[in-house]
Amino acid sequence: MYCLARQLPEIEKFGLVTQVRRAALSLTNNIAEGHGRYHYLDQIKFTLQSRGSLEELIDDLNACQDEQYVPIEKIAPLKAQGWRVRQLIDGYIRYLRQQKNASSTVQELPVSYDDSAELEDDSRFSM
Repeated sequence: MYCLARQLPEIEKFGLVTQVRRAALSLTNNIAEGHGRYHYLDQIKFTLQSRGSLEELIDDLNACQDEQYVPIEKIAPLKAQGWRVRQLIDGYIRYLRQQKNASSTVQELPVSYDDSAELEDDSRFSM
């Protein structure tokens, strides 16, 4: 979406460009913030906000199409990706709602941030 925003005309610099960038960032930020809360109700709340940001982005794509700022050939795949992300978000929300019956909090394993020796041995991180 940031790439699309860079293609919009200068007249939209403080309008649609700003809106697209903010909504795209809000989408991922809300998922991250909800995840950091460790409680399924907070996660649901923030994931629902994230879904709202996704809907804004899809509407922004409609505006780009209506104003003929971007060719339909570039917008259609972005909309398809957006609807796929919507399915993933909806599935995640369903999962979180099921956690209500399982327990009152989301359980995670503790993470050790001092595993530098393990990273040196891990070929995925070697250059």
